[in-house]
Amino acid sequence: MLRELATASNCAQNSGMTIDFQIDPSRYRHWRIELADEIAYLVMDVDPAGGLSSDYELKLNSYDLAVDIELADAVQRLRFEHPRVRAVVIMSGKDNVFCAGANIRMLGKATHAHKVNFCKFTNETRLAIEDASENSKQIYLCAVNGPAAGGGYELALAAEHIMLIDDRRSSVALPETPLLAVLPGTGGLTRVTDKRKVRRDLADVFCSIEEGVRGQKAVDWRLVDEAVPNSKWKEAVAARAKELAARSDRPADATGIALTPLRREISEDRIHYPHVEVEIDRTRAIATVTLRGPSAPVPASIDASFWPLAMARELDDALLHLRANESAIGVVVFRTEGDASAVLAYDDRLSADGDWAIREVRHYLKRVLKRVDMMAKSLVAVIEPGSCFAGTLAEVVFACDRAVMLIGARDGENRPPAAVTLGQMNFGAYPMGNGISRLTQRFLGEPASVETARATIGRSLAAEDAETLGLVTFSYEAFDFDDELRVMLEERASFSPDALTGMEANLRFAGPETMETKIFGRLTAWQNWIFQRPNSVGQQGALKLYGSGVQPTYDKERV
Repeated sequence: MLRELATASNCAQNSGMTIDFQIDPSRYRHWRIELADEIAYLVMDVDPAGGLSSDYELKLNSYDLAVDIELADAVQRLRFEHPRVRAVVIMSGKDNVFCAGANIRMLGKATHAHKVNFCKFTNETRLAIEDASENSKQIYLCAVNGPAAGGGYELALAAEHIMLIDDRRSSVALPETPLLAVLPGTGGLTRVTDKRKVRRDLADVFCSIEEGVRGQKAVDWRLVDEAVPNSKWKEAVAARAKELAARSDRPADATGIALTPLRREISEDRIHYPHVEVEIDRTRAIATVTLRGPSAPVPASIDASFWPLAMARELDDALLHLRANESAIGVVVFRTEGDASAVLAYDDRLSADGDWAIREVRHYLKRVLKRVDMMAKSLVAVIEPGSCFAGTLAEVVFACDRAVMLIGARDGENRPPAAVTLGQMNFGAYPMGNGISRLTQRFLGEPASVETARATIGRSLAAEDAETLGLVTFSYEAFDFDDELRVMLEERASFSPDALTGMEANLRFAGPETMETKIFGRLTAWQNWIFQRPNSVGQQGALKLYGSGVQPTYDKERV
C-alpha cells in the first residue's frame, strides 16, 4: 500500500503525512520564473493560503518549507533547463514588501525537528544559489523593494549583488534576537560578517534592532551594495543584471536538460527508484540505501536519464525524505550494486572540461554528497561482493562515519569479490563544505596517504589493501562479517541520538573552517539548542508570544 504523499501546498508538518520535495513550475504557488533573453527574473509572490499547514497564513511574503521547496526547484531548473540564462534577479511580486522572513506562526507551532530541518534545507538552498553564481556562472542579483526582514534579508544575502530602493519604507533587518529570542537561522550572522564583512560592532547593532537599516547607511555598513531612488529603480536593476550577465560564460545556443518527474514508488517500508532503493527497518531504526551503478554505456548526449544525473536526483530525494519523514531512523547503511568499470567510464565523461551540462551534473553531485555529509544520522558503508564503490560512488564511503568490507567472497558467491576502486573524481571534484576533498580530510594527519591512495587510481582494491590504505574502517572474513556488522549497528542504536548527532557533526568536518561550516555549525549547535530553550519556545517565550501583545518572560541566567 502506497503511503499518502502530501504536496508542498497542503501538508501539515505535524500531521503525520509525508512531506514531498518533488515539485515543478506548473504547480508553483509562490514563485514565478520570467525569462528575458539572458536574464531570468525569479519573482517571489507567496500565496498566503499555500503553506504546509492551514494553521497559519503566509502574509507579507513570509515563507515556510513549501515556499523553500519551490525555490530550491526553481534554482535547480534555471541551472539545468535554461543554459542561456546568465543572470538571475530575485525580486518581490508584491508592492511595498520584499519578504518578511520565515513565518513566525509556523515556527511557533512546528515540532523541534521540523524547525531544525526547515532551517537546514533553507541553508542548503541559499548555498545552492551562491554555488550557481560561483560555479555555474548564473549570477544572482537581489532587488530589495520594501522591507526585507530576517530570512527575507538572508535570501538577499545569498545573492552576489544586493540593490535596495532608497526610500523611507525599504530596509534590511535581522530582528530574530530582539523579537524571537533565536538566531538568524539561515546563515544571516555568518554572511553578514564573513561574506559582507560588516564590522563586528556595527553587526552587533544591526542584529539588535527591530527596524533594520535603510538607504545609504545600509550601503555604508556594507549590508547592501547600492541604494537606488525609486524613480530610477527598474532601469538600474536591468542595467546591473546586464553587467552581471556579461561576466558569465554560459552558452548562448545550448539546449537545456528537462528535469522530468522522478519515477518513484513509496510504500510503508520501501522507496523504489530506478537507480536507488531505500529499505526501512523501523524496529531496528535502520534505513538501507542501495545505489545501483549504470546499466547502459556512456551516451553521446546528456538528458535527464544520464546515469550520474538520474542517480543524483533520486538520492537527493531519498535523503530529503529520510530527513523530513523518518526522524526516528538513526542509522543509514549505504550499499551499491553494479560494475565498477561502468561507474569509472561515466566518471571519465564527468571529468571532461568545457561542457556546461557536464559542469552542472558535477556540481549537482557535489551538492548531493554534501547533503549526505549533513544527515543527522549515523552513516555506515557496507562493501560486499557485487558492490561498485568506485570513483564518484566511492565518495559515499568517505562521507560515512564508518565503512566495513567483506574479505573476498562468501561460499557459493558468484559475484565479483568486494572491492573499492578510486578514480580521478575522488581527488578534488567534490569538495566538502570545508573546501577540501573527503580523502584530504580523511588523511589530515598523514597527507602522504593521499598520494599513496592516488597511485592506486583505477585498481580494484581488495579488503586487505583498502584497510591498509585507510580507505575502510574494518574488514572481516565472510564467517564473521554478518555478526560483526549486526553488533556494530546494534551498538550504534543503543547510544543517545543527541550525543551521536553532536559527535558526528563535529567529526565529519575536520580541517579548515569556511563560511559554510560556520553556518551549519551554528545551526547544529546553537540554533538547535536555542530552539529548545524556554526563552524562545516556552509558554512565556518570545516565539510563542510573538504578536500577542504580551511581553516574554526570560530566564536571565547565562549558560
